[in-house]
Amino acid sequence: MLLLVLAPKAWHRLSHLKPPALVWTPGGKAGHVRCRLLSRQGPGDTGRQSRPQGPGLGTRLLITALFGAGLGGAWLAARAEKEQRRQQQRTEALRQAAVGQGDFSLLDHQGQARCKADFRGQWVLMYFGFTHCPDICPDELEKLVQVVRKLEAEPGLPPVQPVFITVDPERDTVAAMARYVQDFHPRLLGLTGSAEQVAQVSRSYRVYYSAGPKDEDQDYIVDHSIAIYLLSPDGLFTDYYSRARSAEQIADSVRRHMAAFRSVLH
Repeated sequence: MLLLVLAPKAWHRLSHLKPPALVWTPGGKAGHVRCRLLSRQGPGDTGRQSRPQGPGLGTRLLITALFGAGLGGAWLAARAEKEQRRQQQRTEALRQAAVGQGDFSLLDHQGQARCKADFRGQWVLMYFGFTHCPDICPDELEKLVQVVRKLEAEPGLPPVQPVFITVDPERDTVAAMARYVQDFHPRLLGLTGSAEQVAQVSRSYRVYYSAGPKDEDQDYIVDHSIAIYLLSPDGLFTDYYSRARSAEQIADSVRRHMAAFRSVLH
């Protein structure tokens, strides 16, 4: 039997021939057989190469996440800018209202004379009320103190001075104020004065108050405005908070004012 052994180069040339290819039979005659060309790719590679390869699932998810993060960041930036613009507009409107203009002269609960300049350089939360108030004044002072404590718990923030000014100077003497403020906060400052002095500071901050009729025990209720005032370190009226505002909402507002504060006195 005759065996024909092809060299590697011959096999390479033969692999490029189109069928049919020649082979020798044992009888010495050439016969024809059909053969397939061997491909350099595996059985599934040809189909995969014929389709364009797109980004994988991980890449698509990453692109989607980055796109979403970009949109979210743009929305937050726009929201912050809008809030800052609204805050500036509100502050400007409050300044134009000319609240808290001028000075005042009062006595604190230790009998020391106090004026507006004594609070320069400090943030101040101020409330007008009276010590015989049955419920509203204690609630509002407690809320004011909660705000002060929330801000005190944040070391990076400047301290806030709480102030309580009476609208009932007839009963709220220095001694009465001293007994009253000690139940709320060690730094709560109680201010009182003569009827004229209290009237002057109340007019300055647009605070309404009016004493009601006295009963047989000479007791009476004072009707008055209910608001907590915020003064900046420049001593300027910066914002006010109604009874509907919570301690957390007030603390958030004070933080924003602190962050945006730029002194106008230097």
